[in-house]
Amino acid sequence: MEQKDEIRQSSKTVLQHSLRDRVGVYLLANQETENILASIREAEQAGVQQIWMGDMGWANYADTLTIFAVAATQTEHIRLGTSIVATYPRHPLVMARQALALHDLAPRRLRLGVGPGGRAVIEDWHGLSQTTPHSYLKEYVEVLRSLLWDGATAYQGNFFKGVFPSTRTIQVPLLISALGAKGFQLAGEIADGALSYLCPIPYLQQTALPALRAGAEGKARPAPPIVAHVLVALSTNEAAVLARARQWIQFAAQSFEQYAHFFAQIGWESAMHGDEKQLDALARTIVISGDETSVRSQVRELIASGLDELQLQLLPIASEAKEQRQLIQLIGSLE
Repeated sequence: MEQKDEIRQSSKTVLQHSLRDRVGVYLLANQETENILASIREAEQAGVQQIWMGDMGWANYADTLTIFAVAATQTEHIRLGTSIVATYPRHPLVMARQALALHDLAPRRLRLGVGPGGRAVIEDWHGLSQTTPHSYLKEYVEVLRSLLWDGATAYQGNFFKGVFPSTRTIQVPLLISALGAKGFQLAGEIADGALSYLCPIPYLQQTALPALRAGAEGKARPAPPIVAHVLVALSTNEAAVLARARQWIQFAAQSFEQYAHFFAQIGWESAMHGDEKQLDALARTIVISGDETSVRSQVRELIASGLDELQLQLLPIASEAKEQRQLIQLIGSLE
């Protein structure tokens, strides 16, 4: 048991060494696979320690775990994290087998982030039923951990029942997506990390962190890290940054009902109804911006504030390709 606790802590203790170890690049998968692979290779060469990519089921997005399997053969040390792979379309046995293949190619480099995905993604796009997503996710992670960590071969639950063949174990860190306090508490109870997306930074500091720690304390386990998603605009043009951020927030709220509900629930209801002043105020809690010196300073402040890790996603303003290279170089040069 002590050995497993140590391994569960590895997702966090490995991040004690330097700021660079705790800050990763979030890449979008809405481009050709070779371009994504080139970005991952570029990031490793620049000194970036962690890549994050989502896999939410868009028809024009290549499969993230497949991309990572190829990237594993073209890189040497960069960590490859999914943020996230949706659980409903993929049985945990299938997910475990994919993780096994990737681990074999890149030992100790995979960090497997999973989550239920939005209702629109699961029900409208995949035609599946999404009910009690937190309960489903809890059981999913139990099965996945049993397969990967414990080598268990049988499981009887509400959603999963069966005998699953397992002959060897790999202790891949299992992280889960979290949005509301209930999600962060669940991460504290069962996961090796909590992955946020478009969560206001004050909310993460004041609500998410205490909920995660309470969940871990209730299960007498070490608190896992929060990996906070933050948008980054490498621009000093505040008006342009806010205009772009408003578009980003409105797209998320209109496309995925859980974000509109979440923002309204935590005090941004008028922003959800188009109040530009409120939208701008909300944007300032989700986006950091400025020149490279300013962004570097803000990154340090966020880590110092108690957030364990950051996944930085570019919010392009003038030239996406140029700014993406700048962000990669900035993260790779952190000390």
